[in-house]
Amino acid sequence: MIISILSAMAALTGGETPMQTQANAPVMEITRKADQTPSQGSAEFFTGRVTISGLFQREAPSRVGGAIVRFEPGARTAWHLHPLGQTLIVTEGVGWTQIKGGPRLEFQAGDILWCPPEHKHWHGATPHGPMEHIAIHESQNGSPVTWMEHVTDDQYLGGAPAAEAAR
Repeated sequence: MIISILSAMAALTGGETPMQTQANAPVMEITRKADQTPSQGSAEFFTGRVTISGLFQREAPSRVGGAIVRFEPGARTAWHLHPLGQTLIVTEGVGWTQIKGGPRLEFQAGDILWCPPEHKHWHGATPHGPMEHIAIHESQNGSPVTWMEHVTDDQYLGGAPAAEAAR
């Protein structure tokens, strides 16, 4: 009976039995939370208190990388751009983002943001509470980001957020 089941499974899997599949399977990589060392965001690239954890960059041929980034109230990135764009998955709180020349937009936990390639932008928490997101980007020519000048307080606080336009 067991041989019949294995033969049937082998036929369905192109000749591999479950034992062969397990023996030949690539090894999954798990980075345990306890092994991740959070770091403070550099004052060169961030205003306010920012904590970065779960930082990763996959090996070639993959270009994907990312991190979990937590912004305390009022904290934000400097202006920056990503050569191949950036996806943010908001996991906690409310934040603001802005593409240079565009309106400041508000987002919240559960929202997913896409910033197109080569668009100068910033993002961070509102002054009223923390915000956390998962940032995902791709590297081009070895770099996922080009950092620029800091977002001034006037730029950060200026104008009413276009929250309704973003929804």
